[in-house]
Amino acid sequence: MPPFLWEQHCCLPMLPSARIVELARYPVGSYLSLNVGYAPQSTEDALAMVRLFREDARADDRFRLVRRHSDIAETTGALTLAFDLEDSGPLGGNLDNVAMFYEFGVRSLAATYNHANAAGCGCLDTEDTGLTGYGRDLVRTLNEVGMFVDGSHCSRHSGLEMAELTAVPMIYSHSNFAALWPHPRNITDEQALACARTGGVIGINGVGIFLGHNAESERAARVAAMARHIEYGAELVGIEHIGVGSDYSFDGADFNAEIRDNPQNFSEDYTRYGPLHWVPPEDLLGDGGVPGLDELLAERGFSAADRAAVFGGNFSRVAARVWRD
Repeated sequence: MPPFLWEQHCCLPMLPSARIVELARYPVGSYLSLNVGYAPQSTEDALAMVRLFREDARADDRFRLVRRHSDIAETTGALTLAFDLEDSGPLGGNLDNVAMFYEFGVRSLAATYNHANAAGCGCLDTEDTGLTGYGRDLVRTLNEVGMFVDGSHCSRHSGLEMAELTAVPMIYSHSNFAALWPHPRNITDEQALACARTGGVIGINGVGIFLGHNAESERAARVAAMARHIEYGAELVGIEHIGVGSDYSFDGADFNAEIRDNPQNFSEDYTRYGPLHWVPPEDLLGDGGVPGLDELLAERGFSAADRAAVFGGNFSRVAARVWRD
């Protein structure tokens, strides 16, 4: 029996035409965190997306909205769904909006998306001054509300400050290791160790440019690279601090167009590899025609208990500590 899957970050188009039916490609019973906004979205934009996805979920018996952590264990035969923000911009500078988004099912928030904003610095900034005063207040507010503090897309200094400030486990929802592939979006060992010291979890992603295997023909190589990042992380910080946040983009064509049309949010480190490719949901637990991530981890000596921890148990454990019921 395949392990329970906790997918800490995936993406649909940020368009009124988007529908959550696409998410049915994930195994039945999975928990999914769906992005509802990042740097380009205003508060109103992000609210429109989360309302749309909630309406879709209520109308489709294949999905259940998550209110509290216990909802996940209680739901069988459906995909459980919550949401995340990939940047603090959709808060509109108002920390009261953290609680408002929490009521709409948002359970994770990253402070910055690649570049500096009101909260702090991003991973593509040449000068890294870390979090601002507002960013430090944001961390405290996320703790109070019960939402994950997420270091993905943030700068090294910003991520380290988050780990110092948070009173509960922080996460990197979808970040790989720079020691294996030196892309600026990948995190340093120092960041990973600081996250683990909070009790947190690092979700390994399946984005080709962050794995070093972005050619269309390298589908199997991307899955193998994910396995290697999981193995490296387990050796560095312990198996209990590693999870999956594949960052699979069901809006791949739209996102590649976004990179082309809005280069200010990205850099040559995104554009020089050609169109982005991802590890799809089918390749995580092995339904996609190439050796799946679960199979590759078993071949590398990960026990059934280890794999259950990576695919779902670790993120579930920290959610039980962080979220407010």
